[in-house]
Amino acid sequence: MSKLVVLALAAGLLGGCASYDGRGLQPGRSTGAEVEALMGPPAERRTIDGRESVLYFPRGPLGRHTYAATIGPDGALRSIEQVLTQSNVDKLVAGITTRRDVRELFGPPSEISRLPRQAREVWEYKWLHYDERRVLWVQFSDDGIVREVINMRDYAADRVSRGRPG
Repeated sequence: MSKLVVLALAAGLLGGCASYDGRGLQPGRSTGAEVEALMGPPAERRTIDGRESVLYFPRGPLGRHTYAATIGPDGALRSIEQVLTQSNVDKLVAGITTRRDVRELFGPPSEISRLPRQAREVWEYKWLHYDERRVLWVQFSDDGIVREVINMRDYAADRVSRGRPG
């Protein structure tokens, strides 16, 4: 067997050990170490209120889910949830919501770009609303306040999924 085949098989087996959504973890019983052992290393860790830690596990670009695992000060899992949801999108309010609020709601964006003429930074999140692929763009002014939220069907993903170039 060639080295390339052996490496591909090993990567497949290791990838198969990771959990996409944390299935099998039990709030109050599982530990932060068990979360990472099952789900892999988080893309980001945030401390909330100086006590709890939130570990973010984006499952993109094809997955369109981000799971946030909240770990208490005692190291125990408090909750695990899929955060790219319509109810969280509905919490975004132009002129009020901050960059920090968005990061705590959704975790790290899949892409960050800049609109120089408008002096805005844009965070992109690809997500799934039931079976509809969607894309969320959150625009921030330089003071870190949300100025515009655009949430629409991801037509480019629809074209690619139907076998047409995106």
